[in-house]
Amino acid sequence: MTHATRSPLTVHDFKKLADQGTKIAMVTAYDTWSARIINESPIDCILVGDSGAMVMHGHSTTLPATPELMALHTAAVARGAPHKFIIGDMPFLSYRKSLVHAMNCVELLMRAGAHSVKLEGVEGHESIISHIVKSGVPVMGHLGLTPQSINSLGGMKVQAKLAAEAIQLLADAKKLEELGCFSLVLECVPSEVAKEITKTISIPTIGIGAGPHTSGQVLVLQDMLGANPGFKPKFLRTYLDLNTLIGEALDHYSRDVKASAFPADKESYSS
Repeated sequence: MTHATRSPLTVHDFKKLADQGTKIAMVTAYDTWSARIINESPIDCILVGDSGAMVMHGHSTTLPATPELMALHTAAVARGAPHKFIIGDMPFLSYRKSLVHAMNCVELLMRAGAHSVKLEGVEGHESIISHIVKSGVPVMGHLGLTPQSINSLGGMKVQAKLAAEAIQLLADAKKLEELGCFSLVLECVPSEVAKEITKTISIPTIGIGAGPHTSGQVLVLQDMLGANPGFKPKFLRTYLDLNTLIGEALDHYSRDVKASAFPADKESYSS
């Protein structure tokens, strides 16, 4: 509760934290309600992820997310967390259609309140990444398991388990660094691979299912709070049983209403 009045991190602060060995704590958010809570916490930064298509809208993948949907969620988070660094996710195909289409998406996210954007992969959109960076917009990369490529990957699987794949992943990480990315998400890769990448490149790495040796960690807020009890991947640690707590509160409220115990005099207006 001591960080509410602190100015947001800048892209330079990410490297400073990594260089001094201070881990970076990042969580997702998609609405003002949760963003307000995060704003009053020591969490360093917020990712408005395209995972919102799944978490908030019930889709089975991130593919239905659109630039307009991501801008809507980004604006809601920005209103609730004015003192946090916000990363807006570039959704499926938004940076593969054309440079103009990509920059339109970037503009939507930045005008909505993001301080940077994140996009998946590197092959085939190197020039777009470079253009975004040179346009004055910080870019966070994302390698390993890239959910927008779920159909070509054959599902949500650990990546870079073979030596050749690990070598390619390191090469891709170096490429993203060369293109000007200020940091890099590594998702679902072996811990040793993430450690080697983190040692080799100079920009911070943020892990999710990538072991303890990255520069920081990111989790989906609802997952870490136990709001989705059926989702239990190996990399997830839950810090609360929110699903049970909310269920108990709703049960209590329902009982009070049916027993005419709510509202009482203190919750009622008098003439």
